[in-house]
Amino acid sequence: MNSEEFRRAAHSAVDESMFPIHREGPHVNKLSVIDYYDNIQERRVVSNVTPGYLRKLLPSSPPEEGEEWADIQKDIESKIMPGLTHWQSPNFMAWYPASMTYPSMLGELYSAAFTAPAFNWLCSPAVTELETIVLDWMARLLNLPNCYLSEGEGGGVIQGSASEAVVTVMVAARERYLNHACEGLEGEEREQRKAEVRGRLVALGSTQSHSCTAKGALIAGVRHKSVKCRLEDDLSMTGTGLQATLDECEKEGLEPFYITTTLGTTATCTTDKFGEIKVALKNRPYLWIHVDAAYAGAALVCEEYHHLTEHFDAFDSFNMNMHKWLLTNFDASCLFVKCRRNLTSALSITPSYLRNDFSESGLVTDYRDWQIPLGRRFRSLKIWFVLRTYGVSGLKAHIRKHVKLGELFYSLVLSRPDLFRVPTPPAFALTVLTVVPKSKKPFVNGSSGGASDTGVNEGLVREDIMPDTSSTQLAAANELTKKVYELINSRGEIFLTSGIVEGIYAIRVVSANPKAEEKYVRKAFDILVTTAEECLAEDR
Repeated sequence: MNSEEFRRAAHSAVDESMFPIHREGPHVNKLSVIDYYDNIQERRVVSNVTPGYLRKLLPSSPPEEGEEWADIQKDIESKIMPGLTHWQSPNFMAWYPASMTYPSMLGELYSAAFTAPAFNWLCSPAVTELETIVLDWMARLLNLPNCYLSEGEGGGVIQGSASEAVVTVMVAARERYLNHACEGLEGEEREQRKAEVRGRLVALGSTQSHSCTAKGALIAGVRHKSVKCRLEDDLSMTGTGLQATLDECEKEGLEPFYITTTLGTTATCTTDKFGEIKVALKNRPYLWIHVDAAYAGAALVCEEYHHLTEHFDAFDSFNMNMHKWLLTNFDASCLFVKCRRNLTSALSITPSYLRNDFSESGLVTDYRDWQIPLGRRFRSLKIWFVLRTYGVSGLKAHIRKHVKLGELFYSLVLSRPDLFRVPTPPAFALTVLTVVPKSKKPFVNGSSGGASDTGVNEGLVREDIMPDTSSTQLAAANELTKKVYELINSRGEIFLTSGIVEGIYAIRVVSANPKAEEKYVRKAFDILVTTAEECLAEDR
């Protein structure tokens, strides 16, 4: 493909469509990015293909001779599209959002054109320097303490995901702890001491932490232990709960060296008690404290959430994903550390073929020493494009729009206490709900948990809409909620996800992608009501 052929193909891929897209009807010949995005709400939101569908549609080997782009493009609609779940659809309210915007896509396009592995400054100085600058912009925008800026001992680096960030800082935490434990020792004595201590190391998370902490511990070759979270505390990690786990570790001869705290847990979007955690760990300076704010960290662009970073100067690292809620497509995970030396000393290996005068001078940043892979893409370009296109005010408006949509959905849930219960407070545009089974006995509130104000919720949970946690009612509610959830997703009008919250089967609803609107939130609620009433009628 020469430049003129690329020009025609690119125009066709971006801005040329031969048909209006409909949910029903025959497949069309070509699909452009703009047509796809503009009409995405008309498609069935979740794919309903069966495993192995694509192998039946593609040949067993690549073509012997090259094909025309027009022939390749036709196969996107007929072969690829049936197997896609449309995360950009306003009818997608599952997991957490995965943002896409045109400025971000343009950043990816230029990044592809400038392709370089960028493992050190010399590879392409602009790749390194723009990343440093835009991450300092982000640190200030998110109200992180100055210790996370590159101007001091800290700084930011773009990782592929929050899970990758957790593994990276866990390795740095392990090495920092081991180096302290072996201080003053040399040679074989140091290695023996390291091996001895390594066998006792344990990484901590909470029962609500993302599974990446447990996976990170597996990769780092250490044990993992969870801090118990209770419904009475809105499923937040508390100082009391943490202290109980620290005491357990001491009794078991384990040495905690790392902990994941969370701003916006995966299941319910609750936030840990950072102030209490800071106090509980004040006498453990070599225990690395990481804040996982993969989704909800985006809300820190708004002043009303700035109080959440109050204690972060006592922590070691913070991570948020711009590719979830902040208008930037995957992957763009921003990791900030208070002391970059902890990363570089743990991850730096410099063979002769990577040595150069600039790196040796110590005047430049080589991001290969801040991550597990060697090479890296020019991801800061799309962040730069997004920040400049939307501006700070645009980012704030984006977040506040979705918070209001979340408040609206929660108010609709409150309007039907005969159908729905809420086990935890809504937060950051997420509402978690269960369906109420019919019962001859009056509703008895099983717990007052979930009703306290964590300071990050868009509203309080009323005690009269808490789920009944008595065993008989809970089993019935779980069965009914699962039935409603599965029926909704099987019909494909909207896509939701579910989860288990302290034994309670719950449906999660979050509408926070760029195409989200009030009409789609109301539509989702109407579908929930209709489906719940349908299932209740069948169970009579």
